[in-house]
Amino acid sequence: MPLPHDYVDHLLAVYAADQANVAHLLCDRHDPEAVAFTFVDDELNASPMTYGELRERSSRLATSLAARGIGLGDCVGVLLSKRPELPVTLLALARLGAVYVPLFTAFATGAVEMRMSAAKAKLVVTEPSQREKVDPLEWLPQLVTGDEFAAAEAAEPLAEPVAVGPDAPFLQLYTSGTTGKPKGVPVPVRALAAFHAYHEISLDHRADDVFWNGADPGWAYGLYYGIVGPLALGRPNILHSAQFSPESTFRLMERFGVTSFASAPTVYRALSKSGLETTARLRAASSAGEPLTADVSDWAERVLGTCVRDHYGQTEVGMMICAHWNPDAETENRPGSMGRPLPGIEAGIVDDAIAFRTDSPLLWFAGYRDAPEKTAERYSEDGEWYLTGDLGSVDEDGYFRFTSRDDDIILMAGYRIGPFDVESVLITHPAVVDVAVVGRPDPEGIRGEIAEAFVVLAPGVSGTAELGDELARLVKEQYSAHARPRRVHFVEALPKTASGKIQRYLLREGDAG
Repeated sequence: MPLPHDYVDHLLAVYAADQANVAHLLCDRHDPEAVAFTFVDDELNASPMTYGELRERSSRLATSLAARGIGLGDCVGVLLSKRPELPVTLLALARLGAVYVPLFTAFATGAVEMRMSAAKAKLVVTEPSQREKVDPLEWLPQLVTGDEFAAAEAAEPLAEPVAVGPDAPFLQLYTSGTTGKPKGVPVPVRALAAFHAYHEISLDHRADDVFWNGADPGWAYGLYYGIVGPLALGRPNILHSAQFSPESTFRLMERFGVTSFASAPTVYRALSKSGLETTARLRAASSAGEPLTADVSDWAERVLGTCVRDHYGQTEVGMMICAHWNPDAETENRPGSMGRPLPGIEAGIVDDAIAFRTDSPLLWFAGYRDAPEKTAERYSEDGEWYLTGDLGSVDEDGYFRFTSRDDDIILMAGYRIGPFDVESVLITHPAVVDVAVVGRPDPEGIRGEIAEAFVVLAPGVSGTAELGDELARLVKEQYSAHARPRRVHFVEALPKTASGKIQRYLLREGDAG
């Protein structure tokens, strides 16, 4: 059956109400006996946390944070691994009307300092293994897990959480820095409506699912849809403390009977290239963060019993265009397509770029923090469209296809070459584990730019000139002669952001790292 005609109106009535209360929406309204998170350690031991425990612990921590001077609108950095104190801190800040600023645990001191200074943070919550990154910031007070955190949680519970309304920020993230300096993105309470819709429509997160979003909550996809989204729906997510490996991922899926998995394409690619066997079987598999190549989905159907559906979004707006899993959304999984917009989002192509109507009910971006010029770049001259900066196309049925970021397009002798198309061919070669294609100046000065491929090879494979020629021919034969890479570089690894996105600008500049 189709979705109710008032589906979006219902979400906005809940999450964009005048007295919207984040603590109530994410925790207090849910069954206190229901599991909010299952924490899994390196040995696959599981520790559940119920909504009742989350409410109690966060209410007590909120009292202690208030005593430290944390209140309405104050930013607090959170440099924590996937441990119980992370959602406890998020809810404690929500109870005070404060703003949670995630920090990825792989950050060095410089990255932490940049974000904390830009956010004018009043406190950072961290753990012993991360303190050496924060200690040099003498101006920034700390709350550290262990005895200090336990003492903070021993306070009397906060009487009433603060209702901040739909437009107040409760999160502030920073863009991943694929094209330049990270920018602050305040996330208002009304964004919860879009997060809820993504879980219900795109992920089809069902009450009987064993759901696992493997993304790190230091970044948008892991925080929006591994922490906040499940809390909004009142459904659990698995938080696994171990570093990613194909072995540990398959073991966890098998041990806990995961039915719905969400992660980045790099994770699926590593699983597919591992050569490991697994008994895990999924009902749904979802991918976000980078374009998904067809080989990954084909592998998943053979090995995991389901295809992988591609989902598209940005830190600034969340996930907006998806190959939805919910059958009521009537979306096919078309090869090369990332699907159709969420209900409540009107999307189109403006100057060859993917764009969203600014009056779309579920579009929540209101601008970067303290960066009016950068904010203005996000809108069309008439103000009617939010411009993603990503090139794409849409077919007659409303299915969108990603081409590349605007600054990733390769302009060669009048041709426009999308790197994703070339990468999709190269990754099918059994010797290729990872690949990025960029445009660099033609040394002969004839074509303007030429396509160059940076290739990570499988263990034991040598990067010979013959293999480079073979890869170029593969593109010529399976895609197009004009798009074949004129140069193939064999590298040990690709430069990536901490969230796994390829930093193509470093490759274009000749600094492959």
